[in-house]
Amino acid sequence: MSVDQGGWFPYPPSRPARLIPPIALAYIGDAVYEVAVRQYLLSKANMRPNHLHRSATGLVSAKAQSRILTGIEAELTEEERDIVRQGRNAKSGSIPKNADVLEYRHATALECLIGYLYSSGRHDRMIELIRRGIEHAEQNSQLPTK
Repeated sequence: MSVDQGGWFPYPPSRPARLIPPIALAYIGDAVYEVAVRQYLLSKANMRPNHLHRSATGLVSAKAQSRILTGIEAELTEEERDIVRQGRNAKSGSIPKNADVLEYRHATALECLIGYLYSSGRHDRMIELIRRGIEHAEQNSQLPTK
């Protein structure tokens, strides 16, 4: 597979993103999204460690990710909607602790989409959707105030 990963991948995936199981895509998508959120928060001025943590939680919790997916869903391509559907229907084998099952499935779907875009080398699109999701969260007051 010769996808230009733009320096993101020390180890490129062994197969095309379409062939990676949705739960595995969600696994990498969760990590990529967490890093993106932390970068976003560090780009803000005067962020104390406690505020960084609370703000990150406000964007990476299953509840927040579910709302973010709802906010960007209309902008998704048909292919992206298909990936979201696969992620939402995937059986993770774990029980959500701080979210209901629907929120947890939507969060997994968002992570699956991010993992898919990341693994297929579509980093510009991935970054665009993450930014739109964060903007949606900000507009809907999902982030804690200082």
